[in-house]
Amino acid sequence: MRILGIETSCDETAAAVVEDGRLILSSVVSSQAAVHGPFGGVVPELASRHHIENICPVVAGAMAQAGMDYPALDAIAVTHGPGLVGSLLVGVQAAKGIAFVHRKPLVPVHHLAGHLQAPFLAPRAEVPLPAVALVVSGGHTSLFEVPAEGDFRLLGRTRDDAAGEAFDKVAKLLGLGYPGGPVIDRLAEGADDRAVEFTVARIKDGKADFSFSGIKTAVLHYVRREGIAPVADPAHVPRQVRDLVASFQRTVVSALVRRLRQAAESHRPASLLLTGGVAANRLLRRESARAADELGLPLFVPPIALSTDNAAMIAAAGTVGFRRGARAGWDLDAEPHLPLG
Repeated sequence: MRILGIETSCDETAAAVVEDGRLILSSVVSSQAAVHGPFGGVVPELASRHHIENICPVVAGAMAQAGMDYPALDAIAVTHGPGLVGSLLVGVQAAKGIAFVHRKPLVPVHHLAGHLQAPFLAPRAEVPLPAVALVVSGGHTSLFEVPAEGDFRLLGRTRDDAAGEAFDKVAKLLGLGYPGGPVIDRLAEGADDRAVEFTVARIKDGKADFSFSGIKTAVLHYVRREGIAPVADPAHVPRQVRDLVASFQRTVVSALVRRLRQAAESHRPASLLLTGGVAANRLLRRESARAADELGLPLFVPPIALSTDNAAMIAAAGTVGFRRGARAGWDLDAEPHLPLG
């Protein structure tokens, strides 16, 4: 079974062909980081305009890379939510057009279901289930129980800023550029992550939820109190700023891993999954691996190219949905606030 996946939920235009939900035959991603960098974050109107420009060449590139024509496909899978409505609409309309012209089934995919499917893509061993999964990205921070492939039960989510959003906002505050996650990850390496003591809010109602707006505000207050100016030259970042972002990163990662560990202890899974764009963070990977080792559980983390937004994960999730009979009509629309689990 060969499925074309299309992903345009934020600022990456992506298309991929995946065989049997495991083998990636092609994967093409067009990033808009350079477009949004000067603004310190994604500008929705610019994102949708660039998706319109990129969608046709990206899809054509994925088909060429896979070495096949549309008749060889079994279905078209597309992210229809959640995300930026203008961005989502571009992908949804493109998928509908391709499916209509080539008479292929259209499979709707939840963006987070795609991230949760990424650890199952080859070259991976079979993932023991049930699993507890942590999805961490610029727009989402959620914990799920995964009893079976394609089944998800929400355990906890952020109540305000997502972890990746907090990284981006702190980086913008300090003049470090966009996206903030990779920059902070790089600057924190070798810096003193105990230089500044930060805390994150602890949810006290028994839920496995997260909150990162408080630490973002704490960084702002620290910067103002210490008189730290935005970095003028990204090639020469002061030690004080490097120590600051290292301390911020340590605090956020500790909160994420603590929730992952607590969920594993409560639900006794057979494995742990870590996915989403922030899963590319080296400290988060190391600390998650340490927690998994202490719990005696295998940890599955996609390669960085499959952790950040891509269409291979959408095609893989679409394969699961297709096998279960998921189909969309021509009235499929973008759903920017689509829930999962």
